[in-house]
Amino acid sequence: MMSAEISNLIDSNPMTRESQEKLERLIRLINKESLSGLLIHLQPNFAWLTAGGSNGVDSSRESGVGTLLVRHDGRKFVLANRIEMARLLTEELAGQDYEPIDFAWEDERANPQFVPEVARKLVTERLPLGSDSVFGTATRVMEAAISRARYRLTDDEIDRFRSLGRDAGTAIGKMAHALMPGISEQDVARRAVDALAKVGATSVVTLVAADDRIKRYRHPVPTDLLWRKSLMIVVCARRDGLIASLSRIVCAGEIPDELIQRTKLTADVNAKVLAATRPGMSGAEIFGVAARAYSDAGFPGEQQLHHQGGAIGYRTRDWVAHPLCTERVQERQAFAWNPSITGTKIEETCLVLREGIEMMTTTANWPSIPVAVDGRTCLLPDVLSL
Repeated sequence: MMSAEISNLIDSNPMTRESQEKLERLIRLINKESLSGLLIHLQPNFAWLTAGGSNGVDSSRESGVGTLLVRHDGRKFVLANRIEMARLLTEELAGQDYEPIDFAWEDERANPQFVPEVARKLVTERLPLGSDSVFGTATRVMEAAISRARYRLTDDEIDRFRSLGRDAGTAIGKMAHALMPGISEQDVARRAVDALAKVGATSVVTLVAADDRIKRYRHPVPTDLLWRKSLMIVVCARRDGLIASLSRIVCAGEIPDELIQRTKLTADVNAKVLAATRPGMSGAEIFGVAARAYSDAGFPGEQQLHHQGGAIGYRTRDWVAHPLCTERVQERQAFAWNPSITGTKIEETCLVLREGIEMMTTTANWPSIPVAVDGRTCLLPDVLSL
């Protein structure tokens, strides 16, 4: 429980209710772990805590260009060099009442532990300082605990996630309907990226497989191969920090019987996995459900050829189900399951609610396979014939 002083401090800040709730979660974590404070430096965590803000400049790195410090008493700071501070305060942290602590970029570059050393001077307790990433030996890495604090989505996050899922599904659907055989996988990928950009989303994963490459590779990085008959498009669309994943398969002309049958069987696997995605179920238990479903479908061992997906949010997967996974499903948590039988795949992003599973990335005017999950019918994407 937080003290009245901490609660009053939080309530007095001009922050959204979402950021307030997340700050409270971090303060509880800080006090539970007997820390003096927590440093938030990784891009997914920065986006989470700031309700969609970004400290990213270099997309090849997980770390960002500014660091947030939350103290055990709720006081909070942003630590950044003078190249970044003005923009962070104006464009990413406006109205969130972070106290700025800036410094020369040369000092930061010269000393890998400079930021935690600055942070140490800002905490009042002689207790360990936590962080979400490794700052030399200056902090205790708490990334696993911080990740778990992200899993349960707030009302505002759910609204943004639904909007992202709807926009991503629509954008990729329209793009796919307009495709014509004879273009390269790389051209398809560019069109997918552009379609998502038009709705303000960035594709952080873009995979495309034409024809035989669908059967040969589970993660088909696009090449200059020209598409002739079948095509698979996979994207992970990020907006305001949140990520929605979806896959779509299209076919020029008549769909081969084998592709039709395997896709329907993959939908059956997905349906059983969705039915098992209930609060309290572990990743290991859900993986077992998938393994049995493949066997029932006549494809035993297929789960060993590709991971089945898992929890999603501010990373493409917060955790992936596997035989030893101890992570457990929470209510108001998002998931992206991606079962595949060689040559086909089904992937959508969904939300676990008290009343059941809600699909968020469905595409209007796309052929679907209806599946029953906990008494409700979900529509999973079938193959589109162009």
